[in-house]
Amino acid sequence: MYLSKCKPILHCMTTETKPKLCLNCDKPVKGRTDKKFCDDYCRNNYNNQLKSNTINLVRNINNALGKNRRILEDMFNPGDETVKTTKSKLLQKGFQFKYITQTFTNKKGSTYFYCYDFGYLPLEGDWYLLVKQKEE
Repeated sequence: MYLSKCKPILHCMTTETKPKLCLNCDKPVKGRTDKKFCDDYCRNNYNNQLKSNTINLVRNINNALGKNRRILEDMFNPGDETVKTTKSKLLQKGFQFKYITQTFTNKKGSTYFYCYDFGYLPLEGDWYLLVKQKEE
């Protein structure tokens, strides 16, 4: 008979780990080890909260740009290519000069400020020349 030598079996000692908690509601998360949320509601809520400040900023800027464009468009009569107006009339209608979509500098060095397809050129004094971008 053969006597085999017995080797002691080493048991791995496991350290107790704290259960992972949901990033949104702090409830224990069950399932995969890389899971971060307890359910889809918490995942969506967490991500929506992260994006809400950025989304609000972009929404406010887009609203201001849209309002500026409508104000410029309303200053034109059908068939007009250019219109002269004053800064005070634009401000009275709620125009915000800090919101533009692009600028264009012509060969003479004059800079036009555009809000989508409508723009303005500051003239002397309180006057502005309003222009429509030509469709190509």
